[in-house]
Amino acid sequence: MSDHISGPRALADPIADITDVYAFPSPERPGRLVLAMNTLPFAPVDGRFSDGLIYRFRLRPVDVNPDERRVGTAVSPEWVLDCVFDDGAAAGTQTGRLTLPDGEVTSFETLGHCVDDGSAVRVFAGPRWDPFIMDAPAGLRTIAEQRLSFTDPGSIFLDGKNILAIVVELDCERVLGHVGPVAVVAETRTRGTLSVRIERVGRPEVKNLLLGPKQFDQVNRDLEIRDLYNMEDAFHLGSSYTGAYRARLHANLAFWDGLDGVVQWPLDASGVHPLTELVLADYLVVDPSRPYAEQGSFLEIERAVLAGQAPRTCGGRALNDDVIDILYTFWINGGSGPVITDGVDAASRPASTAFPYLSPPNPEPPTPPEHF
Repeated sequence: MSDHISGPRALADPIADITDVYAFPSPERPGRLVLAMNTLPFAPVDGRFSDGLIYRFRLRPVDVNPDERRVGTAVSPEWVLDCVFDDGAAAGTQTGRLTLPDGEVTSFETLGHCVDDGSAVRVFAGPRWDPFIMDAPAGLRTIAEQRLSFTDPGSIFLDGKNILAIVVELDCERVLGHVGPVAVVAETRTRGTLSVRIERVGRPEVKNLLLGPKQFDQVNRDLEIRDLYNMEDAFHLGSSYTGAYRARLHANLAFWDGLDGVVQWPLDASGVHPLTELVLADYLVVDPSRPYAEQGSFLEIERAVLAGQAPRTCGGRALNDDVIDILYTFWINGGSGPVITDGVDAASRPASTAFPYLSPPNPEPPTPPEHF
């Protein structure tokens, strides 16, 4: 879940599947931003990155305006950071190259921890323990049974599975020339003359919990919409399918809102859900000028602005954030009631506050299921 197996194409070719994206101020050095992209669900301990993909981070400056109750992204500038990998030997390390927005290229070896030598960027790439925090089967039961189906405690689905992680830490002033709030999205794209976007991820659970369920959507009930959504530009949705995305979100957000028997987010006369446009602005919003924070920073900027208040935290998403409880609570009672928890509050191996942050991979990961 989160963004694991987020559509038929991700299931058919999991090497390009982005499982999670994180963006947070460096806990070690102020003024630095950490970007992390996890890929390949159920990665083996000796997993290797594809030499046929571009692993891309895209960032844009954000206008945070509580008076207008909106978070808007600027059209320009856009900063792009691209990671590519060679094929290398059948075993051992791979050579990777990170291209910065100004075209400068940093070469690195997978599994190598880049030392803090004062340079503008640090990069890590390799297998890591999947830090995902969620009782995914309970979430699916809640949708299927149309009732809250969480237990206390819950369990992390196949806890101990690994992913392939790319972690980039950058000096905002030196790399971006900007230290204010930014919008962050990650993509996997084909590498070559024709570059096709395979997947893009901003916030967690947009695709699997908000766009995946079909049964509540009376307009496009038979349409598997997630692969179409993955191909979209996160900063500029095309006009062809936006009506379908909105219809699906109006229906599914209303479903989540109704699970506690109280309507917190009433639809308007046209059946429009008040959170739909916020969801479609599908990127993490993080302010690296503020201190690093866990537990409470995820979605805080967006929620504060929606309420007409100034943000209090860095926003973004830290590796140890229990984002699922925050999302369930926001969708179901708008934060005005008790916390809606899935019974899982932390990873079994939490991330650290030292680069590269994610825990080492599990040498004996669980066997992935045959069917999802």
